[in-house]
Amino acid sequence: MEIYQIEGLEDHEETPFVDGSVQAGFPSPAQDYTEMNIDLNKELISHKATTFCTRVSGNSMIDANVHDGDLLIVDRGLEPRNNDMAVCFVDGEFTLKYIEVRNDGIWLRPANPDFPMLKIDPESNFSIWGVVTYSIHKQR
Repeated sequence: MEIYQIEGLEDHEETPFVDGSVQAGFPSPAQDYTEMNIDLNKELISHKATTFCTRVSGNSMIDANVHDGDLLIVDRGLEPRNNDMAVCFVDGEFTLKYIEVRNDGIWLRPANPDFPMLKIDPESNFSIWGVVTYSIHKQR
């Protein structure tokens, strides 16, 4: 897993934005749309000093709509919570899974039935590297 620091947070351009929600059902032809700009850095990054990007490698989270090659925004400054999707470091390797805290310990849960859950052994070199705040999936 390659991890990238986000550059250009101080000097960036805004992206055109159409005000109004996008209908997932039948569109309303009477709705007026106003074009504005949106700053994707402000929208996607809450803590610029602790936020990084990484690309997904593999399919263990495909049922969470996180695919091989997708871009993740990961915040290392957030306190992980039960069932958060997180980038974890286990015995020398990074992995993307849901964190599941149970009475019998910490488990890493994939979102693909072809992959097993991983129970974190107390002797494992384990850390939660950061919490996933956004996933960006290319549609075409």
